[in-house]
Amino acid sequence: MTRRLSMDGAVELLEGELGSGQRALDDLVTEDVWLAFLRFGRRLFDVPDTPDADGLLFQYGTHAFDGPPAFTVDLTRQFAVSDSNGDHDHYVQVHCELRYAVAPPLEALGSFDSWFFHDAGDDLEEWAQGLAERPVWATIQRLKPAEIRVYQEPA
Repeated sequence: MTRRLSMDGAVELLEGELGSGQRALDDLVTEDVWLAFLRFGRRLFDVPDTPDADGLLFQYGTHAFDGPPAFTVDLTRQFAVSDSNGDHDHYVQVHCELRYAVAPPLEALGSFDSWFFHDAGDDLEEWAQGLAERPVWATIQRLKPAEIRVYQEPA
């Protein structure tokens, strides 16, 4: 049986994947970050045996959450957390947020989101390939983010 990783180390694991090419975060382009996120996404974590307990989210759009508007690509891993009785308690999300200066070609992309869940019977590689084939990918894959933030939050 494969030993599953603890959710407690998820942020550090993602940060390790981002640095695995021995390049500074500010040298990475969107595609580098996406490939690191997929390596992180292939790792199995110790999550409850419930539907949708371990999910990956790819989303983008122009937002002004905590400052001036920015085009944001948010790569998120969401873990379900159960209480001592095995019932759903809350979610924990590990984000890798890429922010770019707002520009007309980015604003024209609008917004989008797509989920993948490990227990849904879908293939992670097919999900990733489907996203890479979307027209948006040609616009963002070689862009260098103005900022990359990795953080964890309860959802």
